[in-house]
This record gives sequence, structure tokens and C-alpha cells, in this order.
Amino acid sequence: MALPIMAKATAVWLVDNTTLTFKQIADFCGLHELEVQGIADGEVAVGIKGFDPIANNQLDKVEIERGEKDPAYKLKLKYNPAAEGEKKRKGPRYTPLSKRQDRPSAIAWLVKFHPELSDSQISKLVGTTKPTIQAIRERTHWNIANIQPVDPVALGMCKQTELDEAVRKAAAKKARVGEVMTDEERRKLVSTEQSLQMEPESHIPASMSGLENFTLGQDDKEKEDGEHLDADSLFNLPKTGKDDDADEE
Repeated sequence: MALPIMAKATAVWLVDNTTLTFKQIADFCGLHELEVQGIADGEVAVGIKGFDPIANNQLDKVEIERGEKDPAYKLKLKYNPAAEGEKKRKGPRYTPLSKRQDRPSAIAWLVKFHPELSDSQISKLVGTTKPTIQAIRERTHWNIANIQPVDPVALGMCKQTELDEAVRKAAAKKARVGEVMTDEERRKLVSTEQSLQMEPESHIPASMSGLENFTLGQDDKEKEDGEHLDADSLFNLPKTGKDDDADEE
């Protein structure tokens, strides 16, 4: 499907200047519906100036009017002969200069919250190198003390659909090789609605396993009862030599 140039900036303009639904804008710009909602809430694409698709010959005003009247209508991109036969570029994802400083934060977030992702998957999502990922995994990165984990979707480095797909593939691969998934990893694979409806699970640390049915014996109870401190005994300090001399006088 052909997409408009500067898709995110185009989405910003459509959110600010039209009454199109989030889904219509997401489908036209090739974004996730939640990304468009994040743009409307001011959480995504902060600081990005809107790109007018009408003035830049990517969309007719009539298309917008049709979309505003019918929420189910899908906007159609104007035909561009210059884009005919254009192929998708292969290789690592290109990261703009303005976002390259945020790459370590995105990598730290993926390593922390999705450890099942391989280095090649992370590299494809945020456009980085495997040595950088390894350095952050092992906390040997030169700037590790200042790196704070930040969601790469919020940073605009990848789409939520791309991240979800990578996590799904990693989980499927883990299941094929017979590795056991933790409860936390299973929760990440379900939808938000299902996760919120789950009952909280209580976990006993391994060091305390077997103590849940432990009861004190009679001797232990007597010992415990006998350990209550008397307030007077705490302040009954031994007398000094000077005090003894004073008593004699």
C-alpha cells in the first residue's frame, strides 16, 4: 500500500485540521490507531510540525470531505508517477539524526521489558548495531549511568504493530525450542483488556518456600513471650564510682 511522504507529520496535520477518525488517519498514514490517538493526546510526535497533504499534492480536499461524512470511508492517496516502481529499501532501519541520541534509551527499554527479543530483532526495530545492544545488556556502555528506558514506540522509532509482531515471533520461537515462559512473559502476550481482568497472583520467594504452613512450637512461643522488654530495665543504668562516693558521704 502506498503511503504519503512524511507520514507522521501528515497525521499531525490531519488530527489538527480535520474531523477524521483515528482509524481513517492511521490507515491513510500507515500508523497504528493508538499512535494517532497519542498524537491527539500530545504524547506522540511532540514537536513535529504538521505537513499539509493537500498543499503537497498528496490528497484532495474532496477526499477529506468524504471521509468526514462517512467514518468507514478510506482516504485515497493521489497518484504519483514519480513513485511508480519504487521498491522498499532493504537493510537496517534508518534513524534520523534527531533521534539517534534516544536509541540507547529505546534499547534499554526493549532489553528490560522484552528480554525474549534477540539482538537482530532489536536491531531491526530501532536501527542499531549488535555491539551497542550487547553493551547495554551487560551494562558496559560508556553512558550506562545516564540511560533511562523509554518505549521506542513513544520515541517514534518503531510502530506498535512492529513491536507486537517481533514479540509474538520471539515467543513462538521460544516455545519451539521448549523453553518455559514465565508468568510475566505470558501476561505481555495477552491483550490489555485480558490482562486487566486477570486475578493478581501471589508468589512466595524461593528462599521462603515451605514456610507457608510453619507454626511455632510451645518452646518457641514461651521464648518469644519471654523476650518482651521492660521499660524500667532499659533505664536502670549501673552506678558510676562518683555516685558511690556521694552515697557514702
